[in-house]
Amino acid sequence: MSGLDEQLALLRGYNRAVQDRDPKLAEEVRDGVARGTVVTESAAPPEEIGRQLELESIAMRKQRPVLAIKENVTQLVFVDPADSEIWGERLRKSKDVLDAAIPAVGRINLRGAPLGFVGTGWLVAENVIVTNRHVAVEFATQRGEGFTFRSGVAGPMSSAVDFLQEIDNPAQLVFNLIRPLHIEEAGGPDLAFFEIEMLSGDAKLAKPIDLAVEINETEDAAAIGYPAFDSRIPETDLMEQIYGKIYNKKRLSPGGVTRVDPLRVWHNCTTLGGSSGSVLIDLAKGNAIGLHFSGSFLATNYAVRADIVRRVLGSVRAGRAVPRRTVPVRTSMAGGSLGADERGAAPAAALRGGAGAATLSIPLTLKVSIELDGALQTPRASNQAAWSAAEPTEFIAETEAVAADYNDRAGYVPTFLGDRFAVDLPEVTRDAGDVLQFEIGGVTQSELRYQHFTVVMSSSRRMCFFSACNIDGQQSRKSPRVAWKWDPRIPKSQQIMKECYGNPPKFSRGHMTRREDPGWGEPYQAKLGNEDSMHVTNVTPQMQAFNSPIWLALEDYALQHAREDDMKISVFTGPYFGQHDPEMYGVRIPMAFWKVIAFIHDETGKLCATGYEMSQESTLQSEQEFVFGAFSSPQLHVATQVSIRSIEARSGVSFGRLAGFDPLAGGEESVGIPARLMAVEQIRFV
Repeated sequence: MSGLDEQLALLRGYNRAVQDRDPKLAEEVRDGVARGTVVTESAAPPEEIGRQLELESIAMRKQRPVLAIKENVTQLVFVDPADSEIWGERLRKSKDVLDAAIPAVGRINLRGAPLGFVGTGWLVAENVIVTNRHVAVEFATQRGEGFTFRSGVAGPMSSAVDFLQEIDNPAQLVFNLIRPLHIEEAGGPDLAFFEIEMLSGDAKLAKPIDLAVEINETEDAAAIGYPAFDSRIPETDLMEQIYGKIYNKKRLSPGGVTRVDPLRVWHNCTTLGGSSGSVLIDLAKGNAIGLHFSGSFLATNYAVRADIVRRVLGSVRAGRAVPRRTVPVRTSMAGGSLGADERGAAPAAALRGGAGAATLSIPLTLKVSIELDGALQTPRASNQAAWSAAEPTEFIAETEAVAADYNDRAGYVPTFLGDRFAVDLPEVTRDAGDVLQFEIGGVTQSELRYQHFTVVMSSSRRMCFFSACNIDGQQSRKSPRVAWKWDPRIPKSQQIMKECYGNPPKFSRGHMTRREDPGWGEPYQAKLGNEDSMHVTNVTPQMQAFNSPIWLALEDYALQHAREDDMKISVFTGPYFGQHDPEMYGVRIPMAFWKVIAFIHDETGKLCATGYEMSQESTLQSEQEFVFGAFSSPQLHVATQVSIRSIEARSGVSFGRLAGFDPLAGGEESVGIPARLMAVEQIRFV
């Protein structure tokens, strides 16, 4: 499928989803599109597909238009004067609601900071604005029991909110932010509150927007904010069509609330980067439904529920919301579930909103038992994911294979999840010239294919760029551990067997594809997958305690959410190669690692892809933890869920269209921060 085909399919699917929820709007769109000729199959020449893209783009602008605001009044100017009678009528009926809400929404500007504009904020109380945490941390931070503005290049940063910043309107209406009142920590709702000055010259603040107490699905909603040009969106032409190449100005984007979760609202109002902190308004009732914080282009957007904003604000104003301290609670990996916040992370206690707290953080303590595995002492976690164990350097296969032994290996299969959900092997883009090439039967190759997984090697680093594995959870079989082995298809000089590996303070051989992952299928296939995982091409140097329970449990947890009838996932894992990676024992040691997991979600039936990363930098920088690495705390190594696009940018490895199926594809629409995972239940799959 070509890029034009994919874009057309994406647009068409989005438009159909909107029309399914809104019959009146669907009828209007059908009437308009009927004047053109819509090709229902994508088997058409590029020029015809291009014309259909234009029609579908217009249909989207009719269904989910982006309108300018001038002098705090919505400009009901659509693509065509005859367009969108439905939205024109709805917005005219909601004029009083919009006239009251729009003046309370402003653009957050910074002084003394690298960024001049970071997001949107709106009045939630007489002298208080609310925005997102990930917007606030760009210029404010926690200090002791309170919060303060961060230091910039020439002293403390400062911030102001401009309640105009409109298209073709040079006027400004600027109010200074006096101090940060509260910034929720990661794991809590993505929100922050600031005190704002009451007067700016002769101008007074607008009336605050009321927060809804009861929140329901509706097709009469709108987001008000300041969308910026968003380089993360691959469909740049479409974005420019919708926004007319004008960004950073106040806009109104009508749409609907499609789902209400215990902690977040799903909506399909059109947003971009800079929309973080936008207010989501109920056009019928006039109150705020939510605080927009994230979205995926042409998929869905998310907002913190307004009643949660109300609850936290009440605690802040009553002096009850203070920077929280971690409460050590012992549990086990198989124990009770930790509920989901707006990123899938807040515990269920936050839902009840007790008088004393807005959020609660519960770290995970994993019970580990020690078993004797032959001559090796291998710690094993209760979820059956093995920790990295230090094995003697002499635990190496005595006999070596030959290249012909691997002729039957198919390696990673792109169509493993189904023909409709094909996921191509990742591609090294930034350092493509460093990909190790080798000859088999006179044919130059770059993929080391094993049983159920494939490895692509770095020539300069002598370790893999990534390992890609297909996992079938229903056919998984256990096999005994075998010795480490060389891969005879490439020179030994391009592999690392001993130099940096051994007992502390040396490193463990950290599997990229886990030993148990390719061990599935018929008994001989599972045995072969297990043995192939023990090639040194599939490992990188990791501290003895690097593999925390969370990192090891990611594949297992994804399998629990994969389509129940076949329980299949594809997993890609690799190191981040940095310019400043330290050299130890003659080997440059990666400081951090990434993982991407793709599967068909059991509830949605759609392709889902999630990204994660983990660092061992804190251990490497601590001489004591390095020397006694076997006993270092797994809490030093915190796994985080991050967007696949951020992994692509940092690793130089491209996942093609897979990044578009990431629930974090839109990212936090400013400068995002990753979600620290203290329990697998925090992972966000939708």
